[in-house]
Amino acid sequence: MTKKLYDYDVGENVSLFVLIKTSETRIAKNGNKFIAINFSDKSGVISAKFWDASAKDIEQFKAGNVVYLKGKRENYQNNPQIKIAHLRLAKEDEPKDPRLYVPDAPEETRKMKEELEGYLEKIENKTWHDVVKLLFQENSEQFLSFPAAKSNHHAYSGGLAYHTLSILRMAEAVSGEYPEVNKSLLYAGAILHDMGKTLELSGPVATTYTLEGNLLGHIVLIDEQIVLAMKKLDVDLDSEDAVLLRHMIVSHHGLLEYGSPVKPLLLEADVLHQLDNLDASIQMIRNSVSRTEGGAFTERLFAMDGRMFYHPKFKEKND
Repeated sequence: MTKKLYDYDVGENVSLFVLIKTSETRIAKNGNKFIAINFSDKSGVISAKFWDASAKDIEQFKAGNVVYLKGKRENYQNNPQIKIAHLRLAKEDEPKDPRLYVPDAPEETRKMKEELEGYLEKIENKTWHDVVKLLFQENSEQFLSFPAAKSNHHAYSGGLAYHTLSILRMAEAVSGEYPEVNKSLLYAGAILHDMGKTLELSGPVATTYTLEGNLLGHIVLIDEQIVLAMKKLDVDLDSEDAVLLRHMIVSHHGLLEYGSPVKPLLLEADVLHQLDNLDASIQMIRNSVSRTEGGAFTERLFAMDGRMFYHPKFKEKND
């Protein structure tokens, strides 16, 4: 079986086809240009630096291109990386379809779609049900294939749907434990909260932020889509139903400094914010721990306050 990026041990020579997920040209201390690259395949993403890059190198080794990589798997400051020995573009008769090197969600798209639609039909409030259904139908293809982020958590094909579904499953458990939580509002907010990422991000291959994504962000983008959907459906924008649904979305980052125009001021909005953070945190920690030997610490997770997480030896035995 052909080895993938994370199948190689530290210190082992690597030789394989990979996708350039991101590529940024920078200036080294000596004044020479180098390319900061993130390589990707089905096993995950590893960084590398291509030193002393020529104009031709910069032109060739762009995000979205498949390349043949030779080098060595290393760790730098506890972070996995590749020391590049040789790099070239994949040839026409070689496996150069970028989709071959994009990690996938751990569940099938068809099954996720069916389960998401099941939760949609559990939204009993007509206004919320109709708005969510319309937007889900309009964005279904992208929603089921896009990542939930450029990096950090659920940054793979289908990650947006999987992240949303994980939140819905937890929302069902929470609302079962606390009957005062309005299931319909929580489900509606969960399905819509990150749907703006279908406009904020470019897609699952070589993911970048769109112009709208950079200048507006997914919260503003989906709030605008909700308003447009309500107008199509003749929903009164001043009604409580309309305002509550919009509040679920604009408050889900929790804090103003994290991009929310307002803090959560509804029970359901605060639950959504907490579940969103919980799922993202678990995903980041789980991914990092899975690539760390038992008895060792992970790399620093900057999205988790720079913490390193310990992989217990007993857990490795159980795995």
